[in-house]
Amino acid sequence: MAPGRGPARSERGGVGARPIGWAAVDAKDLRDLVRFDENGPRHEGLFESEHLWSEIVCLERNQALGTIEDRDSDALVLVVTGRVILQVNRSRKRLGQWETTLVPAGSELTITNASGDPAVVLLVAAPPPPKRAVSE
Repeated sequence: MAPGRGPARSERGGVGARPIGWAAVDAKDLRDLVRFDENGPRHEGLFESEHLWSEIVCLERNQALGTIEDRDSDALVLVVTGRVILQVNRSRKRLGQWETTLVPAGSELTITNASGDPAVVLLVAAPPPPKRAVSE
């Protein structure tokens, strides 16, 4: 086999990892997506691919997101800043900054701002949920 044509090896010598060039990296600063709307939760798309979907949700005090559900997608919820009450089906948990949880596919999810300060939440789902209907 010609040099450079065999399986890629990682720094530890493992097979299967391929180097990713800087041109392939799409980096975003989450702070650029933080915007609030007094009329309701603000959604800002982060990344979406064939295998993964993510968005930032910004909640003013007394705002809530949900109930939302996807029978085919697991979701990860990460509190970037603030405090929220997360309800998954009938279970409730208060989460603060840097706390995260997994929402299994088919679960009902509600996220409510739990403080007088704004909250920012990262939602990630895989596989991507179906596109939402857009109404004008």
